[in-house]
Amino acid sequence: MAPDYGKTFALWRAGAGGAWRDFTHHAFVEGLGDGSLPRAAFLHYLIQDYVFLVHFSRAWSLAVVKSETLEEMKICAATVDALVNHEMPLHVKTCAAEGIDEAALFAAQESVENLAYTRYVLDAGLQGDFLDLMAALIPCVMGYGEIGLRLARSKARDTPYAEWIATYADPDYQAVCANAGAMIDNAVARRIGDLSQAPRSATLQNRFNMATKLEAGFWKMGLNGA
Repeated sequence: MAPDYGKTFALWRAGAGGAWRDFTHHAFVEGLGDGSLPRAAFLHYLIQDYVFLVHFSRAWSLAVVKSETLEEMKICAATVDALVNHEMPLHVKTCAAEGIDEAALFAAQESVENLAYTRYVLDAGLQGDFLDLMAALIPCVMGYGEIGLRLARSKARDTPYAEWIATYADPDYQAVCANAGAMIDNAVARRIGDLSQAPRSATLQNRFNMATKLEAGFWKMGLNGA
């Protein structure tokens, strides 16, 4: 059963169809769960994901600018804090054990898949409003939360990637997902009312779908680094 991250996310998730499963059950993800993922693929992914998180944090900072309420500002700012001060340090710790320091992570050349995804999200925010940006941002946040919970509840206890899994299954990260979901529900109600009846619903769904497909492409990029 999918975790409850709010009504809007549930609608977007269902609307993404098979693309959502392609993302959350990708071969890379399953390799994390059973430990079969090559270490080289994981490290390649981590380096690229560190660079991704730099731009992702900037996009969430843009969400603060696009906010209309204090609640939105607080939650978006808290998400930036979670990314910069909690998620990125895990990457630094893991890579440091492999002889890769933070300066090298920050200076890493972006893959094409990384460029496509991060610039798509930023462009959604620059072209559109708060909801456009949320639709592009939220597949990553919620998808990782869903993946972390599923793997933690299944076969992932003895995998060498248990720490990665625990990061996203952790109650603190799950709270980030739940809070973001509630915020988005309120933002939709405030701006456009009933999402299922709103003229913009198809545009927002398309943004969510594209970000979901780019997530699956990011996993494939990781596998290509093996």
